[in-house]
Amino acid sequence: MPPQAARGGAKPEGLVAIQLGPDGKPARTEHFSSVNGGTGIGFHRGMLYAASADTIYRFRFKGDALLPDGEPEAIVTGLRKGTHPFSFDDRGNLFVDVGAKSNACSTKPAGGGKPVGQKPCPDLTGGGGIWRFAADRAGQNFEDGTQIATGIRFVTAMDWSPRVGLYASMHGRDGAHDAFPDIVSEADDDAIGDEMHHVVTGTDFGWPYSYYDGARKLRLQAPDYGGDGKMAAEGRYSTPAVVFQPVRAAPVDQLFYQGRQFPAQWRGGAFIALHGTGGPPLAQGRNGYTVAFVPFDRSGKAGDLKVFADGFAGPSPADKNFGKAKYRPVGLAVAPDGALYVADSNKGRIWRIRYEG
Repeated sequence: MPPQAARGGAKPEGLVAIQLGPDGKPARTEHFSSVNGGTGIGFHRGMLYAASADTIYRFRFKGDALLPDGEPEAIVTGLRKGTHPFSFDDRGNLFVDVGAKSNACSTKPAGGGKPVGQKPCPDLTGGGGIWRFAADRAGQNFEDGTQIATGIRFVTAMDWSPRVGLYASMHGRDGAHDAFPDIVSEADDDAIGDEMHHVVTGTDFGWPYSYYDGARKLRLQAPDYGGDGKMAAEGRYSTPAVVFQPVRAAPVDQLFYQGRQFPAQWRGGAFIALHGTGGPPLAQGRNGYTVAFVPFDRSGKAGDLKVFADGFAGPSPADKNFGKAKYRPVGLAVAPDGALYVADSNKGRIWRIRYEG
């Protein structure tokens, strides 16, 4: 499947294969396929899986060939259009996020007034959750999957670890202060967290009926659903393992490190690409624009978030603002030798991070 023709001199859509030389730098780069726009990409049992806006595809390879052999096959079709991060476990399962279609699932009354939440939220039918499919079976449709989690606005960071299981990071709702200025202050809005959850069958992240306040460390009832900015949420919702605070940080990729090259403090936990948030520029900069790390203890409990790699945005704190940051971490991968690769969304740069202690 050749790359789609580019208009106006634009680069072709699709996937990129990079062969590295002995020095770790690209020795060969090839564009292939037209699968594009779905966020999810990863190898599983020697085959490459990649998501489009509504389908998960699989590419087969012969030997150590850089490019796939033949056309891709569709593993899952009929997904609600959007970004679809995915992950695999060791039992042959493929987990796929299908996000909601809205920020808060609320409507504005015809005569004016504040938004009113829809209950039940229609976005939670056919989306707003995580579905499980068979990783090795082609020709599945969305209806063939089993929903295991709900209450999700959208997830762009998800990964599975043989030690602690499946974890996913959700982006919290935006614009609560603008919609409810008398209930949610600007500081309260900033405290609405992006949340990492342990995902098991039946997990409910709580969107859109609630949100997690990272300052109060409490799940609150959303104002669209009767909340007053202080009321604890009504429902049996999952408690986040990690809340990205102070001020949300936009987790866009997540990777459990199984390598052994890095020192012990950076093993067994999850690296997180924090893309960085928007909003009015702040002199002290905004949260994110880093690669962070979440450690897990022997019992599987998540520890405090730590910054692993910084400086992507620039040398000063004020560089960590939307529109000013030079680079923004967006993707993560681990090489067979344990090195960590970090991709940037601003200029398409990729870094290799190795430990040489």
